[in-house]
Amino acid sequence: MNQIMAAMTKRRSIRRYTSDPVPEEVLADILRAVQCSPSWANTQCWEIVVIRDRNVKEQLQGVLSPKNPAAIAMTSAPVVLAVCGRVKTSGYYKGTAVTGLGDWMLFDLGLVTQNILLAATSYNLGTVVVGAFDHDMAGSFLRLPQDVKAAVLIPLGYPDHSPGPTGRRAVDEFVHHNTY
Repeated sequence: MNQIMAAMTKRRSIRRYTSDPVPEEVLADILRAVQCSPSWANTQCWEIVVIRDRNVKEQLQGVLSPKNPAAIAMTSAPVVLAVCGRVKTSGYYKGTAVTGLGDWMLFDLGLVTQNILLAATSYNLGTVVVGAFDHDMAGSFLRLPQDVKAAVLIPLGYPDHSPGPTGRRAVDEFVHHNTY
């Protein structure tokens, strides 16, 4: 199995972390993985906020539902990455949406998120994608400009547990040939 497939197979949602810091050179490689992400017409609509400050992490923890299982991860992870995007950039030409799906920002940020997850996994770091939160309040805490929106928060650090694999649909359940 090649390295990319191995990372995809190994990756798990991690919600508890050790206090070990993420080395700067490793974080730099993960951010280079963002830089390498594909995007619609190479618009590169992403903006990443790297959060290490405990106060900011606590503010972000407060925008999650108390029942969100990732709430503890927001403050226990040494780093949280806020994956943000510039609206009306991806999927637009001269200010007009040019696809039937409108703004492609979330699609592009999904590609960025996957690159982050795989790069982190390759360094034995854990991540969890947090998407259920008050996006406007998070944007306020992060001081985002009006045209930049927080899409996901990704706690990042060394796992303090090793969850097992989750169930997956068989390939033949979702692959269709020529027509649905």
